[in-house]
Amino acid sequence: MKKELEVLKPVVHQLFDYFHHHPEKSWHEFGTTRFIAEQLKTFGYQPKTFTDCTGVVVEIGQGKNEICVGVRSDMDALWQEKDGIWQANHSCGHDAHMAIVLGVMLLFKKINYSPPGKLMFLFQPAEEKGTGALKMIEKGVIDSLNYLYGIHLRPIQELRFGQASPSIKHGASAFLQGKIHGEDAHAARPHLGQNAIEVGAALVNALNQIHFDPRIPYSVKLTSFHAGGEAANLIPGKASFRMDIRAQTNEAMQQLMERVSKIFQSLEIQFGVKIHAKMEADVKAASIHPEAERIMSKAIVQTLGEEALAPGMLTTGGEDFHHYTFHKPDLKATMLGLGCDLRPGLHHPNMTFQTEAIFTGIEILANAVMRTFELSDKDKAG
Repeated sequence: MKKELEVLKPVVHQLFDYFHHHPEKSWHEFGTTRFIAEQLKTFGYQPKTFTDCTGVVVEIGQGKNEICVGVRSDMDALWQEKDGIWQANHSCGHDAHMAIVLGVMLLFKKINYSPPGKLMFLFQPAEEKGTGALKMIEKGVIDSLNYLYGIHLRPIQELRFGQASPSIKHGASAFLQGKIHGEDAHAARPHLGQNAIEVGAALVNALNQIHFDPRIPYSVKLTSFHAGGEAANLIPGKASFRMDIRAQTNEAMQQLMERVSKIFQSLEIQFGVKIHAKMEADVKAASIHPEAERIMSKAIVQTLGEEALAPGMLTTGGEDFHHYTFHKPDLKATMLGLGCDLRPGLHHPNMTFQTEAIFTGIEILANAVMRTFELSDKDKAG
């Protein structure tokens, strides 16, 4: 398989270069969807797209085996400031993820691999918004899946190039958008209104006083706050804010959300304002299936050797991949953590990594897929 992969390197590099230089933000991956679908048709596949959202799905194989195995890649880029300009930017590695999953498909074509069951490749939009997986679930994409594998590049602080982890145990995360509704006032008459900036300051202090079991990682903080305008002598009664909330378990996240809600209620009474908040995204904590993790471990060892196998990774980062197992509890899923000397870090506007790791990822995922079908055949025979 390594020899066939070597032949495919120029094509895979071209795919990665296209994705890297044509980033698109969440729910706007129109060109990316079109490009992937066109490439898949060129490869001889029959992709499925959707009229009301971005994303591409390909299902291949019929076979005697009733097992359905899925491989998922995210597609969207972050919207961030780079070189002084706000733009879409692939600083989370989704360009590499797409190239890897397409590379697996090319490799299977090259080695004439015909799965003995159904094999699905899922290119999912809007991971950064935490809502893309929910749309795919709504479309019924995962209904027939028994196994699902994902992949994510890891920063150098976690894994070095040549290492890989069979699972990434993400925490739960939520994004809130809120508004403070009070009355403006003249700066000389503060008693006639409510200062939304003071409400915001009290909110920050109250959030910092939340204390849970320190053995479970959690955090809650304002990530955006806007109040007032050009007039320095006007006290703003209204403000808008955003919050990022994280906890390592879904249970801790529920407790954290309840505490935040009580803080809002308390501040409303204290300051005589109304605080309206809505959930922008509610990403679930990871539920890694032991069998899927074992299969991925064996695929890593088969590809890189025993010394390259790192333990399952615990991270406070979030991933909407885990919506799939939350909504389909019997789904056997895990996400490959791929070492690639990524620096200075995920979401940094100038993130770089060793692109040679793309081919490591292709081989590991291909081995994992084939092992899954082999084990299923053995189970049926036994």
